[in-house]
Amino acid sequence: MSALRHTLLALAVTATTAGCALGPDYQRPELPLPEAFRSEGKPAGDTQGLGDLDWRAVYSDPVLQTLIATALERNLDVQIAAARIEQANATAGATGLALLPQISAGADRTRNKQSAQAVAFAGINRDLTINRVSLTATWEIDLWGRLRRATEAARANVLAADYARRGVIVALIGDVAGVYYNLQTLDEQLAVTRRTVATREKFVELTQARHDSGVVSGLDVATAEAQLAAARANIPDIERQIALAEDQLGVLLGGYPADVARSGDLGATDPAPPAGIPSTLLERRPDIRRAEALMMAANARVGVAKAALFPRLALTGTFGSASQQLGDLFTTASNAFTFGGSLLQPLLDAERNLYQIDLANAAKREAILSYQQTIQNAFREVADALAERSKYAAFEQEQLSRVAALKRADGIALARYRIGFSSYFDVINAERDLFDSELALAAARRNTRLASVRLYRALGGGWQAAEAAPVPS
Repeated sequence: MSALRHTLLALAVTATTAGCALGPDYQRPELPLPEAFRSEGKPAGDTQGLGDLDWRAVYSDPVLQTLIATALERNLDVQIAAARIEQANATAGATGLALLPQISAGADRTRNKQSAQAVAFAGINRDLTINRVSLTATWEIDLWGRLRRATEAARANVLAADYARRGVIVALIGDVAGVYYNLQTLDEQLAVTRRTVATREKFVELTQARHDSGVVSGLDVATAEAQLAAARANIPDIERQIALAEDQLGVLLGGYPADVARSGDLGATDPAPPAGIPSTLLERRPDIRRAEALMMAANARVGVAKAALFPRLALTGTFGSASQQLGDLFTTASNAFTFGGSLLQPLLDAERNLYQIDLANAAKREAILSYQQTIQNAFREVADALAERSKYAAFEQEQLSRVAALKRADGIALARYRIGFSSYFDVINAERDLFDSELALAAARRNTRLASVRLYRALGGGWQAAEAAPVPS
């Protein structure tokens, strides 16, 4: 144990002479990054990526812009994240104050009355009143950087809380856009369903008339009525989904479930700009920056643990006055002061503190691995979103062609049925295929839009614009 103390003391003197804190200074780990995102060629150096765009440029629908702005101002998750920043700031402020002298003031008045026998024996006054005022200052000299490293860790936690709030903003913008696009899709599917119901009602009337004329059987009428009921059954289910989506969006907006305004159908999907340069993902995505801040905090706590092995030097001084008479309290004769220092060296806790170093180093390794894992997941999310958007866009185009062909087929089948050249089942099949394909086309448009939302979110876009300007009320 003696040899260990001598070694630690030598290290402490070296650290003090060099004027540095114990523990490693933070350095960002060097990680190999791909030259381009998967599913995308190597971007040009001056190419602006999708994640660099203002969210208003990405989501150009005025109604959607209003909803996002409202959510950024009122959403409770954003406000909770802001409150956590305030907590981290308060903790960092309190930790930083430990570097300064701690000053306290005191005043007291005591009155003692001794027993008559004791006073007679000792020859002192029986009644004794003492008035005191004092000012005490205590200052721990941060020889080994324990307090500085603790302050460094606390400041890194403030950064982590801020990046967590930015991550909430990125997620919130994506969630609002995603629910909005889903609502638009449901509106379009509801319109398609109601249009199909109207068409099938007319077809039931036509089939009934042909049955009354003896041209078709009752089976044709019953089948037409069943197809009409099937279309009508879709309406309450779609309306249920609309109500749930509006409720979800109402909470995202920081309010209660209510009707939500929205513009027309999805229409054509705008082509998305390229994803950008992979290395910028480390600076743009809040979760990556938060993971790095936590890594910085863990690195600083290694220094705190190492400094705990060494003695703590504290200086204490007290200045004041004391007197029996209150009027003499501030006279020169009543002045008194004390000054001293203390050196506290851990003895029984030395081995425990060594384990604390092991614990801090293990936590640092965990933070580094979590940082690497966060980066890997970020690149996977970008690659997934790029693949989804590309394939969903291709599927949407094919589905659009399918709808156009089925509309022609449906018109031909109905015309042939009217003049008796096609069977009833040709019309039913063509009309059913058209209905299903129109619903699928609306879903395909939604999927393409949602893939763009996920790509913008995976690239960490959105929080920059929200930080740059105040959100309108």
